[in-house]
Amino acid sequence: MTTVSPKISKDDLIGASRDRTNGAKPHAVVIGSGFGGLAAAIRLGHRGYRVTVLEKLDQPGGRAYVHEIDGFKFDAGPTIITAPFLLQELWQMCGRNFSDDIDLRPMDPFYRIRFDDGAIFDTNGDPVAMREQVARFSPGDVEGYDRYIAESEKIFQVGFVELGHVPFTHWQDMAKIIPKMVALKSHRSVYSMVSSYVKDERLRVALSFHPLLIGGNPFSVTSIYALISYLERHWGVHSAMGGTGAIVRGMVNLIEGQGNQVRLNAEVAEISVDNGRATGVRLANGELIPARVVVCNADVAWTYRNLLPGIERKRWTDRKLDQAKYSNGLFVWYFGTKRQYPDVKHHSILLGPRYKGLLNDIFRRKHLADDFSLYLHRPTATDPSLAPAGCDTFYVLAPVPHLDGDADWTERAEPYRRAVSDYLSKTLLPDLENQVATSLVTTPIDFEQRLLSFKGAAFSLEPVLMQSAWMRPHNQSEEVEHLYMVGAGTHPGAGVPGVISTARVLDTVVPDASVFPN
Repeated sequence: MTTVSPKISKDDLIGASRDRTNGAKPHAVVIGSGFGGLAAAIRLGHRGYRVTVLEKLDQPGGRAYVHEIDGFKFDAGPTIITAPFLLQELWQMCGRNFSDDIDLRPMDPFYRIRFDDGAIFDTNGDPVAMREQVARFSPGDVEGYDRYIAESEKIFQVGFVELGHVPFTHWQDMAKIIPKMVALKSHRSVYSMVSSYVKDERLRVALSFHPLLIGGNPFSVTSIYALISYLERHWGVHSAMGGTGAIVRGMVNLIEGQGNQVRLNAEVAEISVDNGRATGVRLANGELIPARVVVCNADVAWTYRNLLPGIERKRWTDRKLDQAKYSNGLFVWYFGTKRQYPDVKHHSILLGPRYKGLLNDIFRRKHLADDFSLYLHRPTATDPSLAPAGCDTFYVLAPVPHLDGDADWTERAEPYRRAVSDYLSKTLLPDLENQVATSLVTTPIDFEQRLLSFKGAAFSLEPVLMQSAWMRPHNQSEEVEHLYMVGAGTHPGAGVPGVISTARVLDTVVPDASVFPN
């Protein structure tokens, strides 16, 4: 439900975000209701703030929006949960049990990987089963696979456990971890690291694709992201009954249970700043909302380029943002079918004929190639309620160049969808085009225009070494006091565990509510 706050004068806004009722909690505004913004709101509420979350769209979730069309329910973005403790922690802060509200189901396999020649590689968290899978492809690589997982665990302990919730506000913070990064050979790419342990090319692909889940090229992102292999083994891969949107709704309920609010159809046009300090926001309709603290879950590049007019930025200038490296874009086709495909797993990865060449086209040449690799999501494999009886819900996703590329999506979207449909018909979903009951396509244009993502990049800045940790936009803004960043573009980065962890960082950099005078 959308609520409307009373209009206030600009004098009230500039007046250091004064709370109008003596003894009232200090006000925090959160821009955006993605996982990072919702987690930030819960944490700020737990720490004594009165919180208002402002969402541009007509429902919460950001990239985790839910499309409901013709009786089919489609999670728009994230589909897997790999570190449930991060969510459990938020529920505990509100005196609730996560499992009472959300039914998480473990996936087995995590993903079914289908190579272009039809070979199948199923991934899961069972070490014995995984060794058997590796041995089917290359018996001589089993020992190397074990050593790779051991190295992934070492990286996980440093990159996730030790550093995932630590702010990199000062260069000294970065200096402290350099010895560990050197010891872990973090200058290597994920693909290079994997290749040092296994020789079979198909295994190298199966073990190195994970950075694509967070917008990174396995041939260029730091091997720190090899931690995902162990993270998945450690906690498993889960899906929520009711879809990922059920988790979003649960988080909104937590915020409202704290006495705080999520306002929909409330687009922020400007972050108000006085004497170098954030004092609130102005909405697109002209409404001014004062705040002691502003937390931004909008795209970082978009925020700095568009929401701080008149501010002389010293670090994140337009020039620096233009020259930064950005993640890939995404082509996503959501479709429901008149029949079911019971042999298709919940998560499938369909690899095309090229790996490195395709990724070079996407990330370096910015060229939309004729071939593709796909992620196919069939949530009705686990939760039939997401489609009408006897039907299936799907989405298929293809990494593509962001909007600096050569594709005119106004012309290419339908031919590309048809090519994807033809490929799926020949592989996993026979007679697909005749079975489609409902259909929706999104392209990088939608990411730019609807989600306000700079260049239509699906995951903000690419997680290369020189855009990680201290070298990534800080959680505590370098440009404006009392402005904080969460989401994919800040530390530690994209993916559901990453963006929820950006909110954990706020516990260190945002002052407690008690420091503000009444």
